[in-house]
Amino acid sequence: MVDGEPLTVSATLYLTYRRCPRQALARVRGIYPDDTVASFRGGLAHRVFARHLTAGPISDERFEQVCREEIGTGMNVTLSAVGLGRPSRLRRVIDEVGELYRRFRDRRFDGFVAAEVELEADAGSSVLLRGRIDAVFDEPVVRIVDWKTGRITVDAEEQLAFYGVLWAMARGSAPASVEAVSVATGERFAVDIDADRLTATVTEVAAMVDDLRAALVVGAEGRARAGPWCGYCPVLDRCDEGRSAAAVIGGT
Repeated sequence: MVDGEPLTVSATLYLTYRRCPRQALARVRGIYPDDTVASFRGGLAHRVFARHLTAGPISDERFEQVCREEIGTGMNVTLSAVGLGRPSRLRRVIDEVGELYRRFRDRRFDGFVAAEVELEADAGSSVLLRGRIDAVFDEPVVRIVDWKTGRITVDAEEQLAFYGVLWAMARGSAPASVEAVSVATGERFAVDIDADRLTATVTEVAAMVDDLRAALVVGAEGRARAGPWCGYCPVLDRCDEGRSAAAVIGGT
């Protein structure tokens, strides 16, 4: 990779770049999409899943209180931003998370060893890979699981491969597999992590870093690639391709 200003690369940045380099460049510059009720619900669900894995099952009687405790420890700022300040609206979201949790609670967790594992890896050239692993299992080989609260998307393979690279670089050996598991639908998608997979993903991440840094040096907007993601793009107002795509998808 070419040298440049320090850059932190997450799975989110990597997937965003694959969808639209311009949107990824905006993220590097600190311009992020607005939080949504769906992202708040997903974040709360992940906190509840991690609490179950580390502290044990949550009874129906205690569930709402547990959700409010989790919100109070790190989600209060987002609460108002997404319009959930009214108790009735928040209660609806807690009920939706409760339905997801009941599906989650019925799963088997043989071999579970850790939840919400924070990882960092120095990739050289002032690039830091960073991410959070939802759950780690060792049975007896290491298996990483990423919980999904909706359907598994088409770019899940790339996301899982990134987690495999991050784990390998941070821990010194690759996991046997990385899986996406949808709590909502029961879908499961697994990626085997071998040398070819690691090499391909590392090569793509390095090319992304070079492209983003080149755009930053000259102050470019970056290449735009239109798609369903345009509707929530934070730089949509100055992207002709994105506005056209959003209009078509929105039916206007």
